[in-house]
Amino acid sequence: MLTDEMLLDSYQMAIELKLECDFIALLLAEIHKRKLEMNTAVVLH
Repeated sequence: MLTDEMLLDSYQMAIELKLECDFIALLLAEIHKRKLEMNTAVVLH
């Protein structure tokens, strides 16, 4: 299990590295499940 900070960092890095959309969606789903706040600029990419 990732900490909230690690999850958000992983999501941001996955976006930057242009990893598979399915993996990014999985991270994003967990972020929403935990009701975490994200930097809007990261979400838009």
